[in-house]
Amino acid sequence: MPDSYIIEVNSETAGIVVRSQGGYCFFASSHQFNRLEGQLFRNAREAERAARKLVNGEVKEAA
Repeated sequence: MPDSYIIEVNSETAGIVVRSQGGYCFFASSHQFNRLEGQLFRNAREAERAARKLVNGEVKEAA
């Protein structure tokens, strides 16, 4: 299982997630995704969903 994944939303790099103790930690690659910075996710797919929701304005607080 890989230790890191690139997260993309609408062909834009949102950031990367890196496996750490307890899950995958998000590191934003643009200001648009700063609200996810440092959050822990169970897996890369969960982080991608959170980034997508953030872009689509579906959440007030991410994850």
